[in-house]
Amino acid sequence: MGHRTRILIVTPALAAANNGNWRTAARWRSFLAPVANVRCAADYDGGPYDLLIALHARRSAASIAAWHENDSSRPCVVVLTGTDLYRDIDSDPDAQRSLSLADRLVTLQSLGARRLPSELRARCRVIEQSAPPLPPLPARTRTFDMALVGHIRSEKDPLTAIRALGRLHERRNLRIRHVGRTVDPELGPIVEASAHADPRLELMGALTHGRARRVIRMSRLLLLPSRMEGGANVLIEAVQSDVPVLASAIDGSIGLLGDDYPGLFPLGDADALAALVSQAQDDPDFLATLREHGRRRAHLFAPQREAQAVRALVRELLERPGAQSRHGLSPTV
Repeated sequence: MGHRTRILIVTPALAAANNGNWRTAARWRSFLAPVANVRCAADYDGGPYDLLIALHARRSAASIAAWHENDSSRPCVVVLTGTDLYRDIDSDPDAQRSLSLADRLVTLQSLGARRLPSELRARCRVIEQSAPPLPPLPARTRTFDMALVGHIRSEKDPLTAIRALGRLHERRNLRIRHVGRTVDPELGPIVEASAHADPRLELMGALTHGRARRVIRMSRLLLLPSRMEGGANVLIEAVQSDVPVLASAIDGSIGLLGDDYPGLFPLGDADALAALVSQAQDDPDFLATLREHGRRRAHLFAPQREAQAVRALVRELLERPGAQSRHGLSPTV
Protein backbone atom coordinates (compact mmCIF):
# COMPACT_ATOMS: atom_id res chain seq x y z
CA MET A 1 0.00 0.00 0.00
CA GLY A 2 1.41 3.40 -0.98
CA HIS A 3 2.25 6.13 1.46
CA ARG A 4 -0.07 9.00 2.26
CA THR A 5 0.54 11.85 -0.18
CA ARG A 6 2.89 14.52 1.15
CA ILE A 7 2.31 18.11 0.03
CA LEU A 8 4.38 21.18 0.83
CA ILE A 9 2.78 24.61 0.54
CA VAL A 10 5.46 27.31 0.35
CA THR A 11 4.25 30.80 1.12
CA PRO A 12 6.45 33.81 1.90
CA ALA A 13 3.69 35.01 4.23
CA LEU A 14 3.03 32.82 7.26
CA ALA A 15 0.45 33.35 10.00
CA ALA A 16 2.24 36.34 11.54
CA ALA A 17 1.85 38.28 8.29
CA ASN A 18 -1.95 38.19 8.64
CA ASN A 19 -2.49 38.78 4.91
CA GLY A 20 -4.27 37.29 1.93
CA ASN A 21 -1.41 35.01 0.89
CA TRP A 22 -1.34 33.35 4.28
CA ARG A 23 -5.11 32.88 4.33
CA THR A 24 -4.94 31.26 0.89
CA ALA A 25 -2.25 28.85 2.08
CA ALA A 26 -4.14 28.03 5.27
CA ARG A 27 -7.39 27.41 3.39
CA TRP A 28 -5.74 25.12 0.85
CA ARG A 29 -4.06 23.21 3.66
CA SER A 30 -7.44 22.67 5.30
CA PHE A 31 -8.94 21.46 2.01
CA LEU A 32 -6.16 18.91 1.47
CA ALA A 33 -5.51 17.83 5.08
CA PRO A 34 -8.21 15.11 5.13
CA VAL A 35 -6.54 13.29 2.22
CA ALA A 36 -2.84 14.19 2.48
CA ASN A 37 -0.10 15.21 4.88
CA VAL A 38 0.22 18.94 4.27
CA ARG A 39 2.83 21.33 5.61
CA CYS A 40 3.02 25.11 5.20
CA ALA A 41 6.46 26.70 5.28
CA ALA A 42 8.29 29.79 4.12
CA ASP A 43 10.85 27.76 2.13
CA TYR A 44 11.40 24.30 0.64
CA ASP A 45 13.43 22.30 3.16
CA GLY A 46 14.55 19.46 0.87
CA GLY A 47 12.10 16.98 2.40
CA PRO A 48 10.50 14.00 0.64
CA TYR A 49 7.30 15.64 -0.59
CA ASP A 50 5.24 14.47 -3.54
CA LEU A 51 3.96 17.87 -4.63
CA LEU A 52 4.98 21.50 -4.16
CA ILE A 53 2.39 24.28 -4.14
CA ALA A 54 4.18 27.63 -4.13
CA LEU A 55 2.46 30.96 -3.62
CA HIS A 56 4.19 33.87 -5.35
CA ALA A 57 6.37 33.29 -8.41
CA ARG A 58 9.01 35.83 -7.42
CA ARG A 59 9.18 35.55 -3.65
CA SER A 60 9.09 31.72 -3.71
CA ALA A 61 11.47 31.50 -6.67
CA ALA A 62 14.37 29.99 -4.70
CA SER A 63 12.16 27.19 -3.36
CA ILE A 64 10.72 26.48 -6.80
CA ALA A 65 14.20 26.30 -8.34
CA ALA A 66 15.53 24.05 -5.54
CA TRP A 67 12.52 21.75 -5.89
CA HIS A 68 13.15 21.38 -9.62
CA GLU A 69 16.86 20.77 -9.14
CA ASN A 70 16.22 18.15 -6.45
CA ASP A 71 13.87 16.06 -8.60
CA SER A 72 12.34 17.54 -11.74
CA SER A 73 9.88 14.63 -12.06
CA ARG A 74 7.85 15.77 -9.06
CA PRO A 75 5.07 18.23 -9.91
CA CYS A 76 5.04 21.88 -8.92
CA VAL A 77 2.13 24.31 -8.80
CA VAL A 78 2.71 28.07 -8.72
CA VAL A 79 -0.16 30.23 -7.47
CA LEU A 80 0.16 33.71 -8.98
CA THR A 81 -0.37 36.79 -6.86
CA GLY A 82 -1.31 40.26 -8.03
CA THR A 83 2.27 41.52 -7.98
CA ASP A 84 3.32 38.43 -9.95
CA LEU A 85 0.75 38.92 -12.69
CA TYR A 86 0.70 42.67 -12.97
CA ARG A 87 4.35 43.55 -12.36
CA ASP A 88 6.99 40.89 -11.75
CA ILE A 89 6.51 38.46 -14.62
CA ASP A 90 7.10 41.28 -17.10
CA SER A 91 10.63 41.99 -15.96
CA ASP A 92 11.84 39.85 -13.05
CA PRO A 93 14.00 36.87 -14.15
CA ASP A 94 13.24 34.87 -10.99
CA ALA A 95 9.47 35.21 -11.50
CA GLN A 96 9.84 34.30 -15.17
CA ARG A 97 11.86 31.19 -14.31
CA SER A 98 9.20 30.13 -11.81
CA LEU A 99 6.60 30.25 -14.58
CA SER A 100 8.74 28.07 -16.83
CA LEU A 101 9.39 25.47 -14.11
CA ALA A 102 5.78 25.11 -12.98
CA ASP A 103 3.72 22.15 -14.13
CA ARG A 104 0.58 24.17 -13.39
CA LEU A 105 -0.03 27.87 -12.92
CA VAL A 106 -3.02 29.04 -10.89
CA THR A 107 -4.72 32.40 -11.19
CA LEU A 108 -7.32 33.44 -8.66
CA GLN A 109 -9.67 35.14 -11.11
CA SER A 110 -10.72 34.59 -14.69
CA LEU A 111 -8.74 37.41 -16.34
CA GLY A 112 -5.35 36.41 -14.94
CA ALA A 113 -4.42 33.93 -17.67
CA ARG A 114 -4.33 36.61 -20.35
CA ARG A 115 -1.27 38.10 -18.61
CA LEU A 116 0.70 34.91 -19.19
CA PRO A 117 2.88 34.18 -22.22
CA SER A 118 0.71 32.38 -24.78
CA GLU A 119 2.82 29.23 -24.65
CA LEU A 120 2.13 28.84 -20.91
CA ARG A 121 -1.63 29.39 -20.89
CA ALA A 122 -2.44 25.70 -21.35
CA ARG A 123 -0.82 25.09 -17.96
CA CYS A 124 -3.08 27.63 -16.25
CA ARG A 125 -6.07 26.82 -14.06
CA VAL A 126 -8.45 29.37 -12.51
CA ILE A 127 -9.41 28.75 -8.89
CA GLU A 128 -11.44 31.52 -7.30
CA GLN A 129 -10.88 31.89 -3.58
CA SER A 130 -13.70 31.42 -1.12
CA ALA A 131 -15.10 32.54 2.19
CA PRO A 132 -17.90 31.04 4.27
CA PRO A 133 -21.08 33.08 3.98
CA LEU A 134 -21.72 35.13 7.10
CA PRO A 135 -24.68 37.47 7.53
CA PRO A 136 -24.09 41.21 7.62
CA LEU A 137 -24.13 42.83 11.04
CA PRO A 138 -26.26 45.86 11.96
CA ALA A 139 -24.62 49.02 10.62
CA ARG A 140 -24.36 52.15 12.72
CA THR A 141 -27.19 54.53 12.03
CA ARG A 142 -25.45 57.83 12.85
CA THR A 143 -22.57 57.23 10.47
CA PHE A 144 -22.19 55.75 7.00
CA ASP A 145 -19.27 53.41 7.60
CA MET A 146 -17.02 52.13 4.82
CA ALA A 147 -14.34 49.47 5.29
CA LEU A 148 -10.88 49.82 3.77
CA VAL A 149 -9.04 46.59 4.53
CA GLY A 150 -5.43 45.98 3.56
CA HIS A 151 -1.96 46.69 4.88
CA ILE A 152 -0.71 50.17 4.01
CA ARG A 153 1.37 49.82 0.85
CA SER A 154 1.28 51.39 -2.58
CA GLU A 155 -0.29 48.36 -4.28
CA LYS A 156 -3.43 48.88 -2.17
CA ASP A 157 -3.56 52.61 -2.97
CA PRO A 158 -5.27 53.80 0.23
CA LEU A 159 -4.68 57.42 -0.75
CA THR A 160 -7.32 57.28 -3.48
CA ALA A 161 -9.92 56.33 -0.86
CA ILE A 162 -8.66 59.05 1.50
CA ARG A 163 -8.77 61.67 -1.27
CA ALA A 164 -12.31 60.59 -2.15
CA LEU A 165 -13.30 61.14 1.48
CA GLY A 166 -11.75 64.59 1.30
CA ARG A 167 -13.83 65.42 -1.79
CA LEU A 168 -16.91 64.74 0.36
CA HIS A 169 -15.96 67.02 3.26
CA GLU A 170 -19.54 68.27 3.64
CA ARG A 171 -20.78 64.77 4.43
CA ARG A 172 -19.79 64.70 8.06
CA ASN A 173 -21.39 61.34 8.79
CA LEU A 174 -19.17 59.46 6.32
CA ARG A 175 -16.49 57.34 7.90
CA ILE A 176 -13.69 55.14 6.57
CA ARG A 177 -12.54 52.42 8.95
CA HIS A 178 -9.11 51.23 7.84
CA VAL A 179 -7.82 47.81 8.90
CA GLY A 180 -4.16 46.92 8.41
CA ARG A 181 -0.64 47.71 9.50
CA THR A 182 1.91 49.95 7.80
CA VAL A 183 4.17 48.09 5.36
CA ASP A 184 5.36 51.06 3.31
CA PRO A 185 7.35 53.38 5.64
CA GLU A 186 6.88 56.36 3.33
CA LEU A 187 3.14 55.90 2.85
CA GLY A 188 2.35 55.20 6.51
CA PRO A 189 3.02 58.74 7.81
CA ILE A 190 0.90 60.23 5.00
CA VAL A 191 -2.04 58.05 5.99
CA GLU A 192 -1.52 58.86 9.67
CA ALA A 193 -1.42 62.59 8.95
CA SER A 194 -4.63 62.27 6.97
CA ALA A 195 -6.32 60.60 9.94
CA HIS A 196 -5.16 63.40 12.26
CA ALA A 197 -6.56 65.98 9.85
CA ASP A 198 -9.89 64.24 9.27
CA PRO A 199 -11.54 62.42 12.19
CA ARG A 200 -13.77 60.58 9.71
CA LEU A 201 -10.76 58.36 8.90
CA GLU A 202 -10.29 55.77 11.63
CA LEU A 203 -7.05 53.76 11.63
CA MET A 204 -7.74 50.51 13.44
CA GLY A 205 -4.37 48.88 12.82
CA ALA A 206 -3.83 45.18 12.25
CA LEU A 207 -6.71 43.03 13.48
CA THR A 208 -7.26 39.30 13.63
CA HIS A 209 -8.97 37.83 10.60
CA GLY A 210 -12.22 37.40 12.53
CA ARG A 211 -12.24 40.99 13.78
CA ALA A 212 -11.36 42.33 10.33
CA ARG A 213 -14.23 40.41 8.81
CA ARG A 214 -16.52 41.77 11.52
CA VAL A 215 -15.58 45.31 10.44
CA ILE A 216 -16.56 44.41 6.87
CA ARG A 217 -19.86 42.89 7.99
CA MET A 218 -20.77 46.07 9.91
CA SER A 219 -20.00 48.37 6.96
CA ARG A 220 -22.27 49.88 4.33
CA LEU A 221 -19.52 49.48 1.70
CA LEU A 222 -16.14 47.88 1.16
CA LEU A 223 -13.67 50.15 -0.66
CA LEU A 224 -11.05 48.39 -2.78
CA PRO A 225 -8.98 51.02 -4.64
CA SER A 226 -6.04 48.67 -5.30
CA ARG A 227 -3.56 49.12 -8.14
CA MET A 228 -3.07 45.36 -8.48
CA GLU A 229 -4.80 42.31 -7.02
CA GLY A 230 -4.50 38.64 -7.78
CA GLY A 231 -8.04 38.14 -6.47
CA ALA A 232 -8.73 39.92 -3.20
CA ASN A 233 -9.87 37.88 -0.21
CA VAL A 234 -11.56 40.93 1.30
CA LEU A 235 -13.70 41.43 -1.81
CA ILE A 236 -14.89 37.84 -1.56
CA GLU A 237 -15.58 38.19 2.16
CA ALA A 238 -17.67 41.29 1.50
CA VAL A 239 -19.71 39.59 -1.22
CA GLN A 240 -20.22 36.59 1.06
CA SER A 241 -21.68 38.93 3.68
CA ASP A 242 -23.88 40.88 1.25
CA VAL A 243 -21.75 44.02 1.67
CA PRO A 244 -21.51 46.07 -1.56
CA VAL A 245 -18.06 46.75 -3.00
CA LEU A 246 -16.67 49.83 -4.77
CA ALA A 247 -13.51 48.72 -6.57
CA SER A 248 -10.95 50.10 -8.97
CA ALA A 249 -11.46 48.75 -12.49
CA ILE A 250 -8.44 46.45 -12.55
CA ASP A 251 -8.37 42.89 -13.86
CA GLY A 252 -8.07 41.39 -10.38
CA SER A 253 -11.42 42.87 -9.35
CA ILE A 254 -13.21 42.76 -12.71
CA GLY A 255 -12.36 39.06 -12.96
CA LEU A 256 -14.24 38.45 -9.71
CA LEU A 257 -17.11 40.94 -9.99
CA GLY A 258 -17.72 40.88 -13.75
CA ASP A 259 -17.17 43.64 -16.28
CA ASP A 260 -20.78 44.82 -15.91
CA TYR A 261 -20.47 45.47 -12.18
CA PRO A 262 -21.78 49.00 -11.52
CA GLY A 263 -19.45 49.74 -8.60
CA LEU A 264 -16.22 50.01 -10.60
CA PHE A 265 -14.25 53.25 -10.97
CA PRO A 266 -11.10 54.15 -12.96
CA LEU A 267 -7.87 53.33 -11.18
CA GLY A 268 -6.69 56.22 -9.01
CA ASP A 269 -9.73 58.38 -9.76
CA ALA A 270 -10.75 59.84 -6.41
CA ASP A 271 -13.47 61.99 -7.99
CA ALA A 272 -15.14 58.94 -9.54
CA LEU A 273 -14.94 57.04 -6.27
CA ALA A 274 -16.41 60.00 -4.41
CA ALA A 275 -19.30 60.11 -6.88
CA LEU A 276 -20.02 56.42 -6.31
CA VAL A 277 -19.89 56.86 -2.53
CA SER A 278 -22.36 59.76 -2.79
CA GLN A 279 -24.65 57.67 -4.97
CA ALA A 280 -24.48 54.75 -2.56
CA GLN A 281 -25.24 56.97 0.41
CA ASP A 282 -28.11 58.82 -1.27
CA ASP A 283 -29.73 56.13 -3.39
CA PRO A 284 -30.94 52.91 -1.70
CA ASP A 285 -31.74 51.47 -5.13
CA PHE A 286 -28.09 51.78 -6.15
CA LEU A 287 -26.99 49.95 -3.01
CA ALA A 288 -29.56 47.25 -3.74
CA THR A 289 -28.25 46.92 -7.31
CA LEU A 290 -24.70 46.46 -6.04
CA ARG A 291 -25.88 43.77 -3.63
CA GLU A 292 -27.79 41.97 -6.36
CA HIS A 293 -24.76 41.90 -8.64
CA GLY A 294 -22.72 40.51 -5.76
CA ARG A 295 -25.28 37.79 -5.09
CA ARG A 296 -25.08 36.68 -8.72
CA ARG A 297 -21.34 36.12 -8.28
CA ALA A 298 -21.45 34.58 -4.80
CA HIS A 299 -21.61 30.98 -6.09
CA LEU A 300 -18.05 31.42 -7.38
CA PHE A 301 -16.83 31.97 -3.84
CA ALA A 302 -18.35 28.96 -2.07
CA PRO A 303 -15.79 27.04 0.03
CA GLN A 304 -16.96 23.69 -1.34
CA ARG A 305 -16.31 24.89 -4.89
CA GLU A 306 -12.78 26.04 -4.07
CA ALA A 307 -12.05 22.82 -2.17
CA GLN A 308 -13.18 20.70 -5.12
CA ALA A 309 -11.04 22.73 -7.51
CA VAL A 310 -7.92 22.43 -5.32
CA ARG A 311 -8.36 18.68 -4.93
CA ALA A 312 -9.00 18.28 -8.65
CA LEU A 313 -5.77 20.13 -9.41
CA VAL A 314 -3.82 17.79 -7.13
CA ARG A 315 -5.45 14.73 -8.70
CA GLU A 316 -4.67 16.02 -12.16
CA LEU A 317 -0.98 16.18 -11.36
CA LEU A 318 -0.51 13.11 -9.21
CA GLU A 319 -2.64 10.78 -11.31
CA ARG A 320 -0.73 11.40 -14.49
CA PRO A 321 0.58 8.21 -16.13
CA GLY A 322 2.90 6.51 -13.68
CA ALA A 323 2.36 9.09 -10.97
CA GLN A 324 -0.15 7.20 -8.84
CA SER A 325 2.09 4.22 -8.30
CA ARG A 326 5.03 6.50 -7.59
CA HIS A 327 3.17 8.74 -5.12
CA GLY A 328 0.65 6.38 -3.60
CA LEU A 329 -2.10 8.96 -3.98
CA SER A 330 -5.37 8.24 -2.27
CA PRO A 331 -8.18 8.19 -4.87
CA THR A 332 -10.27 10.37 -2.53
CA VAL A 333 -8.08 13.44 -3.01
